Amino acid sequence: MIVPRPRLLFWFAVVVLPFATLGGVYPPALPVALLFIVGLALVVAFDAATGANCLDRISLQLPPVLRCSKDRAAALEVQLHNENPKVRRLRLGLVLPPQIQPAAEDLEVVLPADTAQSRVAFDCTPRQRGRFPLRQACLETASPLGFWAVRARLPLNSEVRVYPNLLRERRNLAGLFLHRGAFGVHAQRQVGKGRDFEKLRDYIPGDSFDEIHWKATAKRGRPVTKVFQIERTQEIYVIVDASRLSARPSVPGSAFRVPRSRAEPSGLGERNPEPGTRNSEPCLERFITSALILGLVAEQQGDLFGLLTFSDKVETFLRARNGQAHYDACRDALYTLEPRLVSPDFEEVATFIRLRLRRRALLVFLTALDDPLLAESFVRSMELVCRQHLILVNLLPPAGVRPLFSNAAVASVDELYRELGGHLRWQKLCALQKVLQRRGVRLSLLEDATMSAQLVSQYVGVKRRQVL
Repeated sequence: MIVPRPRLLFWFAVVVLPFATLGGVYPPALPVALLFIVGLALVVAFDAATGANCLDRISLQLPPVLRCSKDRAAALEVQLHNENPKVRRLRLGLVLPPQIQPAAEDLEVVLPADTAQSRVAFDCTPRQRGRFPLRQACLETASPLGFWAVRARLPLNSEVRVYPNLLRERRNLAGLFLHRGAFGVHAQRQVGKGRDFEKLRDYIPGDSFDEIHWKATAKRGRPVTKVFQIERTQEIYVIVDASRLSARPSVPGSAFRVPRSRAEPSGLGERNPEPGTRNSEPCLERFITSALILGLVAEQQGDLFGLLTFSDKVETFLRARNGQAHYDACRDALYTLEPRLVSPDFEEVATFIRLRLRRRALLVFLTALDDPLLAESFVRSMELVCRQHLILVNLLPPAGVRPLFSNAAVASVDELYRELGGHLRWQKLCALQKVLQRRGVRLSLLEDATMSAQLVSQYVGVKRRQVL
């Protein structure tokens, strides 16, 4: 396709309009006027004919997969193949989905002479995680005489994978991701005797009776004691709720705060952040980011990290492993995860865990239990797994759920009744916390701004106490 350029309009105004006016006003000058007009028309037609195929020898290619992070500037690498030995100036544009904002609508590109391949970077910023296909690119160049702009649409077969942005959370936990090598390492005493059997030895006065191996004692005719070793490689599973509960906003309007220097899991008695003006993300966004951060920390600590996502059924299950390839698989399973408008089936999840996970593991649930019916179903389902596994349940508190008199900004009767309703819901969560605690399950309310740091703090505390 060709379209006129400003140069063509300029020469039309300079040649056609004056000579046409002159021929109409002064008839003897009409042949001269027609000569100039026809001459310009022939030049323009020749330019259009010779420039119609300017882009036929130019092709464009993108890598099959382009990876970037949400809300971080990215450069999409574009390869241009030019079979024309002459210098060519182009305007390049990519047909991007609305979730990806380009830095500019088009890019000016100069292809050098006698250069078959050129690479340019198309700057953009993704605003939403997920997988987005790229199917078309647009090129424009000028005709040889510059009267026409030649445009073409080229097909593409590429996709942009937008992953969650972990930069802010990694900065908050920068100390855990420093690779210091072996310099300055000191021996640290491990607390606890562990659960992994190591060997048998003769009984020493002071050994506990529950450490005696009675079968070996009967065979040898003397007391024999079991020796255990500290567990150093443990299995950590993050279980992400992708049902309708995760589609709700995480504390609507809450403002990000600078995290505390020593992030601890917030108890049910702490105040929630005061409402501000920021539009909060869905809970699932915070769940995915925190799960990936916990996976990185588990890798640093030498543990095995696994993933399970569910809604009304188990969606994805990745058995606990380590290594970069396994982390990439977990990230690929999470970056396209979207909430489904169904209620979660906790009994299905508990049955799946009971059948598939034989070894004792740390299970970190990221869900919402402020609905009484769903909370009751969760308590029943935990009876299947709480005796075998260590379970941590983490919630993002709904808006307004906090103890009474914790908000000093109440100024009307309506606000007072809202605070009273939030207090009653907070009491129900406290009662649920006690019910789960009797079953060995720990329930915590996390803050939106410091959720990743609090999850890591829980995990490090479990490792330090050798609870698992």
